[in-house]
Amino acid sequence: MDGVSWSTLLLVAGMMTYIAMLEKAGIIENISEHAAGLGAPVAVALLLCFTVAITSAFASSTAILTAIIPIAVPLLLSSHLSAAGLIAALAVSTTIVDTSPFSTNGALVLSNARGVDPRRFYRQVIGYTGGIVALGPVVAWGALVLPWS
Repeated sequence: MDGVSWSTLLLVAGMMTYIAMLEKAGIIENISEHAAGLGAPVAVALLLCFTVAITSAFASSTAILTAIIPIAVPLLLSSHLSAAGLIAALAVSTTIVDTSPFSTNGALVLSNARGVDPRRFYRQVIGYTGGIVALGPVVAWGALVLPWS
């Protein structure tokens, strides 16, 4: 029991509970209708990729994917976007930022880093995560959504 990362376990459980509450309250459906109504499906897809990347940098990727896929469904139904391409781009945008020290995996890496200066390593991870948050969604969107739009 000493080896269990309780803070990580609580983070994931909390995010899953939060997403379930949002779905029960109808928030996810409301957001999805607004996203689909923005027009320009390709631009909305890029906005969704950035949204999940930024959010996932501070939360569980699994929980974010659980929330974003229902939001993307009305966009997919009302546009000519490839479902596989958009879902793949969202999954890549969500998981590519898992190096963030504020996300589950990044926190585990940071807490288990041995033989390195923790402050320096933290700054390096933050810098890398910032770059990934800025570039990852654009690359995923460009490679997985644009070719089939």
